[in-house]
Amino acid sequence: MPETVSDCRKANGAPRWRCKACRKCFSITSGTLFAFHKMPLRNYLAGIAIFANEVKGKSALALSRDLGVQYKTSFVLAHKLREAMASELKGMTVGGPGRTAEVDGGYFGGYVKPANYKENRRDRRLAKNQNGKRQVVVVVREREGRTLPAVFKSESAALGFITSRVAKGTEIVADEAGSWNDLQARFAMQRIDHQAAYSDRVSTAMGRRVFSAGCAGRRSGITTTSRATIWSGMPRKRLGARITGGWITGGRFRGLWRLAMAARPSVDWCGYWQRAQKAA
Repeated sequence: MPETVSDCRKANGAPRWRCKACRKCFSITSGTLFAFHKMPLRNYLAGIAIFANEVKGKSALALSRDLGVQYKTSFVLAHKLREAMASELKGMTVGGPGRTAEVDGGYFGGYVKPANYKENRRDRRLAKNQNGKRQVVVVVREREGRTLPAVFKSESAALGFITSRVAKGTEIVADEAGSWNDLQARFAMQRIDHQAAYSDRVSTAMGRRVFSAGCAGRRSGITTTSRATIWSGMPRKRLGARITGGWITGGRFRGLWRLAMAARPSVDWCGYWQRAQKAA
């Protein structure tokens, strides 16, 4: 059988081939998340290993230092990996008869700085004194099972998502927030009043661990670490990508590499900085 491809590698370049039928060139990453890449393939392998080995996520700045690349390069690479990880969530359901799932929400972004003088300060808990940018990450975590996160404007807006993604017969554990009351009509539930105790035979600690893994702690809707500015006012698309960090706590290199190679070229992150320059 005659060969259908020919070698078209450039001098000192990465391996490339040309299809003799359509005359188009391609590489080992063509049609994948790493299509159109310029870095050596070894850098991508190292980036995945570093990214998946971190307990509470890897910042783009630290990744750029480890790989010896620009911040913009590591920023896009990290979000491409998070996009590949998020592809596992499409159509995923959790729970089932005899299973227990914990539901919890964490608010991020929308920080409103208080006025300098006391007489000018307003109650920032009221909706009229907020900027509308605050979002809630709702996590459904099956005990000894999978985790399903999503981003909403409020906890009550997540009820349809929860009922469609949690299998019938699942027992749900939630806190005392009134947003979860309507779930009692569909699921058997246990509630914990955090004003009285953090745990008392009932706990949502497993769900909150996802916030710790993805956000490295929070207070007043933003992180308490030096990365607080990352979360304040973060767009929904980037926040949704960021919360997949809970997956990498026990992540595996081969699993993430498989997801990245199975994903198609990213619509959001392929040419991200070039589009920003054109818009300017």
